[in-house]
Amino acid sequence: MKRERFLAEYRAEDRDELAQLLVDTPPRHITARGWTMPDGTRARVYLLRFNSTAYATHIRDELRVGPSMARPSAGAVETEFDTAWTFSRAVQGVSSYVFTEEAPHGEAHTRLAYSIAGDTFALIVHERPGPAEAARIPFHQTVILHNQLLG
Repeated sequence: MKRERFLAEYRAEDRDELAQLLVDTPPRHITARGWTMPDGTRARVYLLRFNSTAYATHIRDELRVGPSMARPSAGAVETEFDTAWTFSRAVQGVSSYVFTEEAPHGEAHTRLAYSIAGDTFALIVHERPGPAEAARIPFHQTVILHNQLLG
């Protein structure tokens, strides 16, 4: 169930390939949590734990996570590196890649981050329906707090 929910974060045309990636590089455990904030922003966090750091890094590489993203999330039309995220927020031992949806966005504005800490790969998503953007500061706080838990 959590595997399917994680895959649902990606575009339909990418899901079969990503599902096969999770078969070829199976996580030991997937956990997911979500909540809705008072302004309607929906937050979701996925943690995938693998047998080694090499597997988590392999997933990052296959998803092509870096300064740009080759596989955007299902809710984002086009994403870009979040230039407001600075390395001063870094947690030792955790690598983070933070993105925001470019304007104009679709039915909702999406912010997402990937974090790698040892054998754990995390995906953090904030999605706010309507014309307003998902707030940057609460999203960055979510990323920082999860990175501190992973670090």
